[in-house]
Amino acid sequence: MEKQIWRPGNMLYPLPAVLVSCADEDGTPNVMTAAWTGTVCSDPVMVYVSIRPNRYSNGIIRKSGEFVINLTTEKLAYATDYCGVKSGRDVDKFAACHLTAHPGSKVKAPLVAESPVNLECVVTEIKELGSHDMFLAKVVAVQADAAYLDEKGRLAMEGMGLLAYSHGEYYSLGEKLGTFGYSVRKKA
Repeated sequence: MEKQIWRPGNMLYPLPAVLVSCADEDGTPNVMTAAWTGTVCSDPVMVYVSIRPNRYSNGIIRKSGEFVINLTTEKLAYATDYCGVKSGRDVDKFAACHLTAHPGSKVKAPLVAESPVNLECVVTEIKELGSHDMFLAKVVAVQADAAYLDEKGRLAMEGMGLLAYSHGEYYSLGEKLGTFGYSVRKKA
């Protein structure tokens, strides 16, 4: 197999396409799209989101010290794109996308009610890394839409139609190929 050598680039794809919501000191909500986000640690439960310093949400999150990561779905694809290209300095993106700002249980930042899963986050550290500032955060609460719980109360994510982002394009996650450990599980 022949390989080409390219200059360094962010080619770790696909990524989750999430809506990050926050609120300013007056309680005015804002929402933006982020793909530079992910898990940092499981104990304590921590995540990160990386945001360019010139983005409106960066300043809000710096001041408030909190945000919510809202998972996105096929139904939220238009809003996900819109909230990534429009600035909250110029437009109320909740209103423009017909999104509902729902109160958080542990943070003042609003949740996107239409999202199936919302992670309420409190910033623990900000790393200024160059083109982006990384907000490391502790997850202080998770809200999940009861419509996606199975008969055992397990979150059935396969029915959500979650979005992924890959090199400038949005994709719906496909079919399940296996579960953790299936490669070593003994056959029945």
